[in-house]
Amino acid sequence: MVRVKRGNVASKRRLKVLKLAKGFKGAHSRLFRTANGQVIKALLYSYIGRKRRKRDFRRLWICRVNAASRDYGIPYSQLKNLLKKQSIKLNLKILAHIALLDRKTFSYIIESIK
Repeated sequence: MVRVKRGNVASKRRLKVLKLAKGFKGAHSRLFRTANGQVIKALLYSYIGRKRRKRDFRRLWICRVNAASRDYGIPYSQLKNLLKKQSIKLNLKILAHIALLDRKTFSYIIESIK
């Protein structure tokens, strides 16, 4: 059987991995074997991070709305319930944005649902 050297294919594959590892510290960006492990780990974490980002922002928005609504004596859960009963359709992101940046509008929303 003819000997296959794989020089071109293997080097291209290694360069692709090392290119993805650019910016990693020390041997993690220079040596193929360690870089390969770190690239696999980084790609896995980036996949997980895309899912986590949604959870983290939701938690942040709930905290912000809760903090702002408790100033008016209403906890978050009651606020959401009152908004639903009054059929005021504001999503959580916008509500948190209003609570953070525009207190006057937020107080108007609270007064309208009381």
